[in-house]
Amino acid sequence: MKKILLLIIASFAINLNAQIVSCTELFISEYIEGPANNNAIEIYNPTNATIDLTEYTINRYGNGATSGPDVWPLSGSIAAGEAIAVGNGQLDSLWVSTYWSVPVDPVFYNACGIHGSGLYPTPFYFNGDDAMTLEKSGNIIDIFGKVGEDPGNAWTDDASAGYTDANGGTWWTKRQTLVRKASVTKGVITNPILFNPTLEYDSLPDATYSGMGSHNCDCHTTNSIDENVISYVMYPNPANIGSTVTINANAKIESIVVVNILGEKVLTQISNKIITTNLARGTYIINIRFTDGRIVDNKLIIE
Repeated sequence: MKKILLLIIASFAINLNAQIVSCTELFISEYIEGPANNNAIEIYNPTNATIDLTEYTINRYGNGATSGPDVWPLSGSIAAGEAIAVGNGQLDSLWVSTYWSVPVDPVFYNACGIHGSGLYPTPFYFNGDDAMTLEKSGNIIDIFGKVGEDPGNAWTDDASAGYTDANGGTWWTKRQTLVRKASVTKGVITNPILFNPTLEYDSLPDATYSGMGSHNCDCHTTNSIDENVISYVMYPNPANIGSTVTINANAKIESIVVVNILGEKVLTQISNKIITTNLARGTYIINIRFTDGRIVDNKLIIE
């Protein structure tokens, strides 16, 4: 009896550890699946503190896959009460196997705070039937869709078909902008038995990009957010020699200074991009200097 009781207590403790308390962890706040490749995922910080993005990734499980997702690592930080929209960055036509992949349109591109590399495949080539996850250190902290299920063209509002499009329900995850309801205060960490997109999301018309980069949530009121804290993302990180590292922020960047492990300045850029061609492999500190005098530091790894 004692052994059984201990097992029950241990099981209960594990279940508690698997939960996310409201307003304590990042979650997906907006999903955009627009015309062509105009796709983006917005991430929201519902906490009262700035969160380092180093351990976080956005992942795509395409067409019912359960393993081997396309992964996009994040780097930088996101301030309390702020949202960052990460979108497809394809600017030119791209030949993919048997067809031409068209670029995103300028309105969408400018609405994104951060852009993927634009090289196929990245997670931002989802097309309505792919499950998306936000993960921290390899652990899922939010799921959009259902990992392992291919719903057809999209998940729908049709309960009789298990919210797939088997019976011709209204598409909710293709050619739609979906915004997380303000009442949602944490992510979904358990793969759902059925994914009903109408439960936690409001649907906006196709190609609606105006709300990207901001989110209303019951975790925060407008006067609880410190507008002086900078949110920024640096990508890719780690980066290969010869690649371009881009930094996007919610404040105007004046310059970027790259410092090696000896404390020596090795590069200064008067832009939001770092050209890594002349950098050796190793770890660097990036001093990001803003026009209002603020400075933030971030680690950059060159491989």
